[in-house]
Amino acid sequence: MTKKERYKNIIDYFARTSPTAETELEYTNPYELLVAVILSAQCTDKRVNILTVDLFKRFKSPELLADADVEEIFEYIKSCSYPNNKAKHLSGMAKMLLADFDGKIPDNMKDLIKLPGVGRKTANVILSVVYNQPAMAVDTHVFRVSARLGLTTNAKTPLDTETELMKNIPLELIPVAHHWLILHGRYICMARKPKCEKCGITEFCKAYPKIIR
Repeated sequence: MTKKERYKNIIDYFARTSPTAETELEYTNPYELLVAVILSAQCTDKRVNILTVDLFKRFKSPELLADADVEEIFEYIKSCSYPNNKAKHLSGMAKMLLADFDGKIPDNMKDLIKLPGVGRKTANVILSVVYNQPAMAVDTHVFRVSARLGLTTNAKTPLDTETELMKNIPLELIPVAHHWLILHGRYICMARKPKCEKCGITEFCKAYPKIIR
């Protein structure tokens, strides 16, 4: 099977079975999504959704978050991973958002990655989900699944994976394809024990013959 055929078959499968895949993070506006994505680094969406209930009640806007002490922010997010760093990032992000961007979430990579706590992956999530731009956020799930399926070849870094996926997936499908790969990695193609018996694309998967040996 050629790589082109593999991409087509896998895309066709997801387009048929998960046409409206979307983020599992719970939010009501771009500001809340940005906060949630920053918190989700090395932390489950389930945990983030639990702690943001009270966080968003207290800090309904960037203004309220910017005015808060880091110590207070920490108390709301201490159950997530790396709460000390994330509390500082959220505080710094809110302050910069007000000072440099009039409180509006930037719509481009250059400005987004200026914000504390925002790397390329987080920026791509915002560009994709908020602005529906063809941006491919590569987390551990996307990195692993893309390699296993054979969508990427010798990708050493998330940027390598992002570049290869962007070249081979139609631009209009990039925003939803990001979620296809994340959700597939989260619930089916898991790191240690992939659930191949529940997978609908084993016939297109490059790693499957080796996994079942």
